[in-house]
Amino acid sequence: MTRTASTASPPAPAAEPGRTGKQPSRQRARGGTSWRHQPLRRVTPWLFLLAPLALLVTFTYVPVGNMLYYSFTDWDGVSPERNFVGTENYTELFTRPELFRVFAVSLYYLAASFVQVAIALYFATILSFDLRFRNLFKGILFFPYLINGVAIGFVFLYFFQDGGTLDSVLSWFGVGTDHAWLGSPESANTSLAGVSVWRFTGLNFVLFLGAIQSIPGELYEAAQLDGASRWQQFRHIIAPSIRPVLSLSVILAISGSLSVFEIPYIMTGGATGTSTFVIQTVKFAFQFNKTGLASACAVVLLAIILLITWIQRRLVPDEKVDLV
Repeated sequence: MTRTASTASPPAPAAEPGRTGKQPSRQRARGGTSWRHQPLRRVTPWLFLLAPLALLVTFTYVPVGNMLYYSFTDWDGVSPERNFVGTENYTELFTRPELFRVFAVSLYYLAASFVQVAIALYFATILSFDLRFRNLFKGILFFPYLINGVAIGFVFLYFFQDGGTLDSVLSWFGVGTDHAWLGSPESANTSLAGVSVWRFTGLNFVLFLGAIQSIPGELYEAAQLDGASRWQQFRHIIAPSIRPVLSLSVILAISGSLSVFEIPYIMTGGATGTSTFVIQTVKFAFQFNKTGLASACAVVLLAIILLITWIQRRLVPDEKVDLV
């Protein structure tokens, strides 16, 4: 009598936890439902954004809306009555060419802004390499930006006055000191633009330096092994990497040159042909009690800045730079 071999296969071992083909999600293991189905977790990010959004709306969008509303009224800034006048303020603004002539003053500051961008980019590139006392020079370049604009205006007011600091320094080199630096429109606007270069170069310097220092060091090492010079490293490594920051600096330079206020207002009060569009707007509102017209000026200035920014972004779009 022969024995027949059993053909039944042994029972499969029980699956160990964590080794199954399809693992349960962490959310399902904890709560039994995905986080997308939990209302509290979906609302949590908006709870964190609630405070900054409230501040943004309260102190940015609401004032802009009020300014837009005031531009269609004849409000004097004091009276509770605000009569709606339609587009009368804009008609007066665009039919008086002298109100737009002050934009010629912005050309001085626009030229100065490109000078300060070039200086900041140069020093940011130089100080990004290993140099002695580079931290000291970083502090020296950034220090003017930390000073209050009103204080800077008073300091340079004495600097450019007749027989002041500048005349005393020039007299050491035998240069005549009979020139009134703030006496003519050309010299006054040039002097004020030079003050803006001294003040805002540090801001652009910090932006460029931070962008340059974020570049991986392996790229510089590879470039040095290939025999690349400093100029070649700047052209092929630094310049493409900081293109977004450079674009931002250009936008800030253009918008800043159109909305200059502190330095010319403190030093000259807009006299001697140094009045800017913002100084003119402030005079409309607080000197001539034409808040409606001043609001229209502010709206036009905002529209010009947004238009220039849009054109600049279209001509020089941001491109993703991937050097590694």
